[in-house]
Order: sequence, then C-alpha cells, then structure tokens
Amino acid sequence: MVRTGVQLFLENVPGELGELAEMLGNDGINIDALTIQDASAYVQELFKARGRSLKRIAPAASYGSMQKDSADYALIRLLVDETDKAIDVLSKEGFLFDIMPVIALEIDNKPGTLAEMAKRFGQEGININYVYGSALPGDKKSLFVFSPEDIDAAAKIYEE
Repeated sequence: MVRTGVQLFLENVPGELGELAEMLGNDGINIDALTIQDASAYVQELFKARGRSLKRIAPAASYGSMQKDSADYALIRLLVDETDKAIDVLSKEGFLFDIMPVIALEIDNKPGTLAEMAKRFGQEGININYVYGSALPGDKKSLFVFSPEDIDAAAKIYEE
C-alpha cells in the first residue's frame, strides 16, 4: 500500500531520538517504522547515486568539511500512523523535513518472503532506493517499507 514517509535530520547527540519520539507521542502519533543512519553516509551515497566522483562535485577540502559537518547529524526515516498530524507537529517545532511516497507492506514473517518481494520489484524493472522493516520473533507478520524509484509501477504490483 502507498503511504507517506517522513525524512528528517536530527543532531547526532544523545537524547535527540527520545525528544522526537516524545514530541510525536505527546500528540498521539505512533511511529509504525523507523530507520536511522549517519548523515555522512547518506551524503556520500547521494554523490555516488549521481554517478559523479566526489572530487568533481567539490574540492577534497570542501568535501571533507561537508562530510564532517554531516556526521553531526543523523538521517531519520519514519512511517507514522497520522502523517498529516506529524507534518503539522514537525512544522510547528521548526524541523526541516521531506515527505515521500513509499510502499508499506505487511508480509509473512517466514524465510524467503522478503526475497519474493524484492525479486518481484526486480522482475518489473523497479529499483529499490532503500528498504527498512522488522518483526518480532514468533510474530506471523512483519512490516517492510520500500522506497522504489517508480512508485506508481510498484504500487500496481501490490494493488491486489
């Protein structure tokens, strides 16, 4: 199913995730899925994805400074149960964020199910930009969030 994911940067310091989660929780917003990565890795992947060398984008000194600065932040991707409400809260609190369509799928929690899903995207020629998900051991279902390059084509696969 197509849902709206939220992507934002937080300072990479103790307590920031707790503050964000508390802020959302105080407004009755549940976090359905979450992933966090060092923002410097994200910045580096952006340059690789564009097919350019980092040195052509910026001199080594500038890139080194940018990477150092970006390591001070974490890239957070969230899927929440009330996206519009979360957008209002984040805006009110002055966060810089993006929203993007994602495919959120509840899949069987058994070996090979994720492989089937990923292969289906591949068979349709749809590249996956990123994916995150999880399940508790023993649960029958798990939630995975896919960010495909072609959201419309990906949504058609799972309309049934």
